[in-house]
Amino acid sequence: MNASHNCENCPVHHRENLIRLGIAMDRVDYVVALAGNPNTGKSTVFNNLTGLRQHTGNWPGKTVVRAEGGFSYREKRYKVVDLPGTYSLLSTSTDEEVARDFILFGRPDVTVIVVDATRLERNLNLTLQILEITDRAVLCLNLMDEARRHRMEVDTRTLSRELGIPVIPAAARQKEGMDELIAAIEEVASGTFVCKPHRTTNRSAKINHAIQVLSEKLAQQFPGLPNLNWVALRLLEGDQSIINAVQSGELGQLETGILQP
Repeated sequence: MNASHNCENCPVHHRENLIRLGIAMDRVDYVVALAGNPNTGKSTVFNNLTGLRQHTGNWPGKTVVRAEGGFSYREKRYKVVDLPGTYSLLSTSTDEEVARDFILFGRPDVTVIVVDATRLERNLNLTLQILEITDRAVLCLNLMDEARRHRMEVDTRTLSRELGIPVIPAAARQKEGMDELIAAIEEVASGTFVCKPHRTTNRSAKINHAIQVLSEKLAQQFPGLPNLNWVALRLLEGDQSIINAVQSGELGQLETGILQP
């Protein structure tokens, strides 16, 4: 465990953007996003964390259902938002766009990535994409009961070291690992555990140079925008929704809080 080098216990979420994204922010200390592939048991994890203290609605301007709830732990109140189940954040669907925008612009204090322990390799694609845009995450290694049944073992300690974030083995249907998950969420939210997430480093010098040049231009046009390198990479890869957001100025409006749903 590392002591936080900056303000301990300070939330990092972007309150105005969260409100704009439809989240009720009264009496909330920390915001937790739940992300993951479909069929990883994410909804079960959500139900375990929030119990009956949850409600559903739609994301502003979208037909995608949003579930949110809460829990209290060590005298702090946590708002939990269940993001749509997605295989990536590359915005080829409304679900992916909703999940990505929430993590990128809402800046939750913790993003819990729920993965299927029996399909870990397939699930890590989304995990690595999330770690490109936030350094405050916990991996919930769910369906460990299924993994045991198939005589599969996961070295959680090595996985945690490789990813640079806490990894919590769980079997949500049996409520196994939920106490440990809540404790890990609190450690990341409060800054007690400082994540050092894995980032892709094997890009060519040309791509790195292009990212740097684009990032500098983005910084001039949209001062204060988080994750400049990630946005630059999306532009280079031809991500149409990010291109549109730059051309329309929406990217800057989201950051400064002008955009209305």
